Amino acid sequence: MKTVIVGCGRVGAVLADAFDRAGHEVIVIDPSTRAFERLPSTFGGNALRGDGTDEDTLRRAGAEDADIFISMTEGDNRNVMAAQVAHEALGAKRVIAKINDPVRAEAYADLGIATLCRTNMMADAVNAFLGLPVTGRSGILAPTGSHPGGEDHHEPISEAAATAGATSTPPSNAPVASPREA
Repeated sequence: MKTVIVGCGRVGAVLADAFDRAGHEVIVIDPSTRAFERLPSTFGGNALRGDGTDEDTLRRAGAEDADIFISMTEGDNRNVMAAQVAHEALGAKRVIAKINDPVRAEAYADLGIATLCRTNMMADAVNAFLGLPVTGRSGILAPTGSHPGGEDHHEPISEAAATAGATSTPPSNAPVASPREA
């Protein structure tokens, strides 16, 4: 499976390593070369320094028709933009955007973008640890609608599909650098 991750922060690097070890063809994009230092020396995927919201950068990275596309930057707007480009212009099959704002996470899910809301996840984790009632708000919201003008062709992501039995596809001929060369 081809997996593209925009943002090589702590979570992006952990996900990239996990998908790589599961046999995925992994492409990580980040504007900072230093971010790739978070990847382990065993990482066999590709790293590209660039803007994950830019369609040309995503094409150069080989992100067209990605099986999984996850945007994990610190900016909600950047994550939504990258997810929209991947889904609508590049034909990514399963797209997730990290959105910190719970209200916006729900709104974007209603517009056809699956969202990961760490605010909901963390609030419920703290409440559960303290023995307080959890909010019950989902940390991952599946796309429930479609973006006006965009087709809704997301496929659901199951944990089993993301990690079990995945085989690597041949790497594209896109000019990407290894994590140590980026």
